[in-house]
Amino acid sequence: MNIQASLQNFQTADSAPSPLLAVEGLNVAFQTSQGHVDAVRDLSLQIAPGEILALVGESGSGKSVTARALVGLTGPRSTAKASKIELIAHDGRPLDLLGLSEKAWRHVRGREIGFILQDALVSLDPLRTIGREIAEPILAHRLVPRSLVSQHVAQLLERVGVPEPESRMEQYAHQLSGGLRQRALIASALGGQPRLLIADEPTTALDVSVQKRVLAIFRELAAAGHGILLITHDLAVAAQLADRVAVMQRGRVVETGPARLLLSDPRHDYTRQLLAAVPTTAKRGRRLSAPDVPLPPRQPDRSGERLLEIGNVSMSFRRADGSLLRAVSNVSLHIDRGETLGVVGESGSGKTTLGKIALALQHPDAGEVLFEGRPWSALSERLRRPLRAGMQTISQDPLSSFNPRFTVERIIEQPLLLYGGLGRSQRREKIVELMNLVGLPADLLARRPTALSGGQRQRVSIAQALAATPKLLVCDEPVSALDVTTQAQVLDLLVDLQARFGLSMIFISHDLGVIQHISHRIVVMKHGAIVESGSVKEVFERPQHAYTRELIASVPRFGDT
Repeated sequence: MNIQASLQNFQTADSAPSPLLAVEGLNVAFQTSQGHVDAVRDLSLQIAPGEILALVGESGSGKSVTARALVGLTGPRSTAKASKIELIAHDGRPLDLLGLSEKAWRHVRGREIGFILQDALVSLDPLRTIGREIAEPILAHRLVPRSLVSQHVAQLLERVGVPEPESRMEQYAHQLSGGLRQRALIASALGGQPRLLIADEPTTALDVSVQKRVLAIFRELAAAGHGILLITHDLAVAAQLADRVAVMQRGRVVETGPARLLLSDPRHDYTRQLLAAVPTTAKRGRRLSAPDVPLPPRQPDRSGERLLEIGNVSMSFRRADGSLLRAVSNVSLHIDRGETLGVVGESGSGKTTLGKIALALQHPDAGEVLFEGRPWSALSERLRRPLRAGMQTISQDPLSSFNPRFTVERIIEQPLLLYGGLGRSQRREKIVELMNLVGLPADLLARRPTALSGGQRQRVSIAQALAATPKLLVCDEPVSALDVTTQAQVLDLLVDLQARFGLSMIFISHDLGVIQHISHRIVVMKHGAIVESGSVKEVFERPQHAYTRELIASVPRFGDT
């Protein structure tokens, strides 16, 4: 059975008398070590068959808690109450979701309600292949004959844009890029053919071309009568895809309405604040967190010696089947002092591998890397280690790179112990100074990473990188997991730090709006090679390569609604 036929089997007539999902008076509270927290307060919403409702708001507004409440997964320390949570099941009967037993939920999750989580690496079982993961809801709900399950899984992977689906089925989550993992997670959610699909930041890890394909899948599902609750911090995606938008702030819905009207003429101050933080061409050179304030001038030093040079670098990896994957192919580029080089391209294009080669975390098969005019990649690690302070990294997911047992103070202290040569009191003074520099209060120093918000963790990651007094920062998707207001603050912070300290940056991102806002020059990568490079103005206004034009055309825009 192919996917299109599966969708047609579950079409719902537009004349259905009841909404597919009706929620009235939802309240969710948590009991934490800091006390009672009201995460969702008096929330009501409806989703009709064939409708896409986007739930937007900054981190901590209650979006994800709302999603988890709708599938009974708020956790043991939570209390979820509502006047009504009702879903129209596949057989047309209203299904009361209040007070279901765990056994009853197992029949609902996957089949009646599909749930796509943001963090695919955590959500996918590391001990099962991708194929077995996607097959689970198909087998559990007996949707196709067992002999056709593998074929159906391959169709699902192909549908969400996974290349070579038959071979990818045999791989594990850790063997896939972030974008491929997210697509596999989406395929798994679609496997149960759910009436309602809840998608929590489903495109955060995806490049714009794959994102475009995934959004097209959501449109097809809606056209077939499925309801979709899309949780996103990307307002352009909400504008392009959603029929209606609901804006959450501090656990409450503060504004709701048709997507076109709400995002073009918002009524609530908070909605206007969210829209102001979105990077656009018109805002380049202005602060995103304070649009009326210009950013400090950042002029790269092009008169002296180049800070980093990568010459004719290539690198291959051995696949599980023994074949070679050419991750980086004959790449050459340079970074001047005080310059930000944006690196863009789809998932698997070689961006992250290139960043690791620059950091000498991976050794190229051919070519060389020079740092401050001296050999870098050719050095032994023993000789390279004392020089590592000059090149630091900011990752997409600092939580996974931090020791969860360390406090914030100890995390920032690590490079000071390695490179600082400071006494204990001097280290403490430097740590407080770094916290102030990245806009964090000193009272967070005693906390552990799990007690921080996403934006706070990213600022701690920046403070840790700055502790080594680096000359070059390699930023690998440093804001892709952040909501739009936190993203704006972090981008403004990086620009301020660059202007203050003359930092150079390699900024890797699949978000072209972010790349356009922060970069001086851009390189575009595809299949491990650079297909185009130039200034921001040149690349965005006069793209030469067909792939660059495709990427730019795939970017969601408010004007597309």
